[in-house]
Amino acid sequence: MSDNLPLMPKATAVWLVDNTALTFDQIADFCGLHPLEVKGIADGEVAAGIRGRNPMLNHELTREEIGKGEADSTYRLSLTKRTVTVPEKKRSGPRYTPVSRRQDRPNAILWLVRNHPELSDAQISRLVGTTKPTIVSIREKTHWNYSNLKPIDPVSLGLTSQIDLDAAVQKAAKRRAKMQPAEAESPTLKPASETVVTPEPVLPADPAPQDEEEKKDEPDAASVFAGFGSASDADNDNT
Repeated sequence: MSDNLPLMPKATAVWLVDNTALTFDQIADFCGLHPLEVKGIADGEVAAGIRGRNPMLNHELTREEIGKGEADSTYRLSLTKRTVTVPEKKRSGPRYTPVSRRQDRPNAILWLVRNHPELSDAQISRLVGTTKPTIVSIREKTHWNYSNLKPIDPVSLGLTSQIDLDAAVQKAAKRRAKMQPAEAESPTLKPASETVVTPEPVLPADPAPQDEEEKKDEPDAASVFAGFGSASDADNDNT
């Protein structure tokens, strides 16, 4: 989590939308969100079920700072210097989910797949405590109860915290940003060794066949020897 953002950006944005006259751009800039996402929060389309978090009680924003922003729409709020560092929780394996909430996991998975496609199966598994085959079946719409599923924010279901969700989304976004340049530099042409065509070997031409008339003009071996025999008989008669 960046030091320039509140610990729970969406929950803070919910509170600022409901309790101040700040513009969407001011809230988005302070919470690190997109203005359209803040507008969705105001319309009830985004962060449904997330409880607002008062940044003044957590010493992240002062009343004077909010007043300056409300008086000037171009003013950008400044985060109060954080004095308390929240240690990151480390755990291995998927999150444990109470039995009473396990039936809500498919709905939470569907919400994550639709709203945060950048999250990997492993990240979703750790967030809501599920298995990869279940995630794959929901991604591919082959889950046995897919037609009855409804996308619900896992934070509102109590399956994960807003801090863990935001951290996972930021990590996935950084991973995607690193992969995009590599994909852009990938070769699109085949090497010359694969495109050069090897010439086929030239075979010697077959001898041209003799014409039938030439074959007829050639003397027959039997007639030649018969001629020799008749000539020798004539010599004997003369003697």
